Amino acid sequence: MPKQSGTANESHDTLTAGPDITRRRLMQVAGTVLVATTLPANLARAASGAKTIKVGFISPRTGPLAGFGECDPYVLQLARKALAKGLKVDGKHYVVEILDRDTQSDPARASQLAKSLINEAHVDLMLTTSTPEVVNPVSDACEAAGVPCLSTIVPWEAWYFGRGAQPGQPSPFHWTYHFCFGGGDFFKAYNSQWNGPVKTNKKVGILYPNDADGNAVREHLATALAKAGFTIVDSGAYEDGTTDFSAQIAKFKAEQCEIFNTFPIPPDFATFWRQAAQQGYTRMVKIAQVAKTGLFPSQVEALGSLGYKLATACYWHPTWPYKSPLTGLSSQALGDGYEKSTGRQWTQQVGASMALLDAGFAALGNSGNPKNKADVAKALSMLKVVTPVGPIDFTKGPVPNVSATPIIGSQWVKAKPGSKFKLALPLTEHADDPNVPIGAQLLPYNA
Repeated sequence: MPKQSGTANESHDTLTAGPDITRRRLMQVAGTVLVATTLPANLARAASGAKTIKVGFISPRTGPLAGFGECDPYVLQLARKALAKGLKVDGKHYVVEILDRDTQSDPARASQLAKSLINEAHVDLMLTTSTPEVVNPVSDACEAAGVPCLSTIVPWEAWYFGRGAQPGQPSPFHWTYHFCFGGGDFFKAYNSQWNGPVKTNKKVGILYPNDADGNAVREHLATALAKAGFTIVDSGAYEDGTTDFSAQIAKFKAEQCEIFNTFPIPPDFATFWRQAAQQGYTRMVKIAQVAKTGLFPSQVEALGSLGYKLATACYWHPTWPYKSPLTGLSSQALGDGYEKSTGRQWTQQVGASMALLDAGFAALGNSGNPKNKADVAKALSMLKVVTPVGPIDFTKGPVPNVSATPIIGSQWVKAKPGSKFKLALPLTEHADDPNVPIGAQLLPYNA
């Protein structure tokens, strides 16, 4: 750096000495000044001796799964602000760089982005969220490359067994870790919600796709519900992008399924539910329980009047009694801040994405050496931290590399008069986490 300063001074002297300056010399001086004035802050700090921690963040911000990534700019801004002065680990100071990428809801692109961040950006930790179509290919790329990865918002069975792990066998994963709800958590919420104030014949029509989510919940959740006394009417696995659900609707009507449950991508549910209304099935349904779709206000508003009183399950809500350790913000403050910052209604993903960043940076902070991938992976395996979605504890299971988090029954209803938004999402039960407050009773869909 002193040499650059000297060169700049010599150039300045030459410039003011008279008309003898050459064009080549002028370009050299201009280049020196340009570099000096545009040097990024993180490079300047790196030049002073601080190392840089690079963290990848991969999620779907466009395409059919875009609802999950809607809050990314807000949450990433909070994290970057909290980390603006860097991260101190074991007495050493590190500059932090978060490299966020959009999968465009394409599994192949998710894998390519992960490989690019691994091989070209040389990330120290990968964070990824929202559906198997995103999380599983990113996790697989990290496992193959020996890069620590933390993920969320995929039912843990779809992540663990969907990637080749076998029940009762040692985990095949050494670098990838996942926190999320699973079939057991859905079972607690559904069993509580379906045995509540809305009385039904306990016949459940299930519409599960032929994908990682659908196959996992069919095997684990549907089986548990049947053991609990519900009659499961399975219309069969369907392919994503199906446009005619007449056969499935006819079966549910013939079997008089008063409870309906599905785990589709959002466009498929919109197609099915509109056809169900046209063919008279929605008039029979007393509880319409949706997952993977109907999670966000924009998805429900798009259904018009058919969206009111859809039951869902929350993996985060502003009324949850937990906060973000990275930012210090409570769940309520996170939700309120999102609405104030964007003008849009809060979504469940605000808390989940914040929790992913909270947990990831907690692991880096506990690693002793965030530039050593083995140390970071070990820190993930031992991680215990309370985040907006609740406690995360990788020492408890239910299986290696997984920490189960709660999910709470809820229902979309019309917002109260005077609200800025059309919808409200009160919590209707709390079997999976009694610390979470109940806000309302479940209402029958067809009433």
